[in-house]
Amino acid sequence: MQKNKFKVACLQMTTGMDINKNLSILYKKMKKAKARGADLIITPEQTLLMAKNKKQLFDQISIEEDDFGLSKIKEIVRELSVYTIIGSISIKYDNKFALNRSYAFDSEGKIINFYDKIHMFDIKINANEKYFESNTYKPGRVLSSVELPWGICGLTICYDLRFPYIYRELAQKGAKFITVPSAFTVKTGQAHWHTLLRARAIETGCFIFAPAQIGIHENGRKTYGHSLIISPWGDIISEAKDNDDMIIAECDTHEVALMRKKIPSINQNYDYI
Repeated sequence: MQKNKFKVACLQMTTGMDINKNLSILYKKMKKAKARGADLIITPEQTLLMAKNKKQLFDQISIEEDDFGLSKIKEIVRELSVYTIIGSISIKYDNKFALNRSYAFDSEGKIINFYDKIHMFDIKINANEKYFESNTYKPGRVLSSVELPWGICGLTICYDLRFPYIYRELAQKGAKFITVPSAFTVKTGQAHWHTLLRARAIETGCFIFAPAQIGIHENGRKTYGHSLIISPWGDIISEAKDNDDMIIAECDTHEVALMRKKIPSINQNYDYI
């Protein structure tokens, strides 16, 4: 029987360049979240490694079957016995490309689904700040969701946030919650983070869970933080401050049905020219 209420924890991290060190930090944060009553734990994009360059990345990752970091995450989830969505880690695809992949685990540490980031962060903010993820990552092609004890959860990653059609489709396919693990830049975060996340919640009538990277990373990148949990009405339920390592909130799936009854736009489709 499906449960209606659960506690979700969104972890906030400043991931570095040492996978073992990041695993240790992840374990402590997840253990703390479990102690605080979390039924579901969600981590940011690139939970285990923020590499300095492509060579350093490929020196530390492997194909899924052989990946050290992924195997250790399975052990952590199994020990803590808590549903977990690892926002993303890098998995080797071939000798040229990696995958930016989100993993969902049940409470026994079994992978129950995954999602490969579809939209690559290929942008030029200014002369000094530019990113071309497509040089390193192979984009995903398929939307993905996972059945949790409280309902269906849609999976997205960071830059996907700017493409609302995928959120609408996830909601139309039954999602009550959608994850947006991220490593937003400071500049784009200050300008767009809150607005885009609230819009995705309002448009879909879903809870939005957005754990984020924060601060100055060892590879020189600066990320915005402000992890958020947002209601289907678009209200910010919980927001992380700069020194917070996580946020936790109780969610009730009845709020999804209530929002969609008030404003049924997710199920209203019109033909237009």
